[in-house]
Amino acid sequence: MSDVAARLDAPARIQVYKTYKLFVGGKFPRSESGRVYEVTDATGQWLANAPLGTRKDARDAVLAARAAVKGWSGTTAYNRGQVLYRVAEMLQGRREQFTAEVAAAEGLGGKKAAALVDQAIDRWVWYAGWTDKVAQIAGGANPVAGPFFNLSVPEPTGVVGIVAPQAGYGHSFLGLVSVLAPVIATGNTAVVAAAADAPLPALVLGEVLATSDVPGGVVNLISGRTADLAPTLASHQDVNALDLAGAIAADGPGAAASLEAAAADTLKRVLRPAVDPSAQDWTTAPGTDRLLSFLETKTVWHPMGQ
Repeated sequence: MSDVAARLDAPARIQVYKTYKLFVGGKFPRSESGRVYEVTDATGQWLANAPLGTRKDARDAVLAARAAVKGWSGTTAYNRGQVLYRVAEMLQGRREQFTAEVAAAEGLGGKKAAALVDQAIDRWVWYAGWTDKVAQIAGGANPVAGPFFNLSVPEPTGVVGIVAPQAGYGHSFLGLVSVLAPVIATGNTAVVAAAADAPLPALVLGEVLATSDVPGGVVNLISGRTADLAPTLASHQDVNALDLAGAIAADGPGAAASLEAAAADTLKRVLRPAVDPSAQDWTTAPGTDRLLSFLETKTVWHPMGQ
């Protein structure tokens, strides 16, 4: 029998499906629940099983993010920019994979999905360039009466919980990059509740971060029901701020208001979502608002020398 005939008679290969996992503390744990949920494309066709994150997974992610705050916030702004630029390099290398993920999640054609991925990569580079410049617009020398130097200096808030934009309302990848990159660019760490209806781009981003120079715990990505994950982030005493970008799209205006109320109990900074998520256009120039949203200002007085 010829080699060609032998190959034709061989049984068909069993397809190897990708196993998606959470990204917590620089590692890839399965959900504490051991459960998964089906992720479908825009037409309802099955794409993959994603881990069903729980409140315990969210608490573990907050613990990892808190442990990473000191090291990441203590890194020089220039070095943070280098690290973020390395992430952009890795994203560029996996451009085709992200294009396929976004096309499936958003029901888009290949060219449109590729354009959105390119814009997400460009946006990551843009925020990387701001790391050592944001202090120039958020801080400065203050005029005071008396022989003193009075300087205001921006500092990271700490751990930021993020409810990622949902598919169909803000692009599952571009929206995620738009809310995550400014948080870590300014020295904060993040716990992200990925888009429940399109978590795969976020989970693949975790694979990129794990093979870049981002320290473990700086970014933590959890998939699952937003209604399970977001309240834990809102009420957790070790979360310093909350970005509710995808809260209304995920669970409605009432849920967003409840999360804001829960955050108030621990005096968190809260970035409210757009009232109409469908009107939120993540393709527009981002400006510096999100960079400045999760910074604290420290003012230092120093006597002048004679």
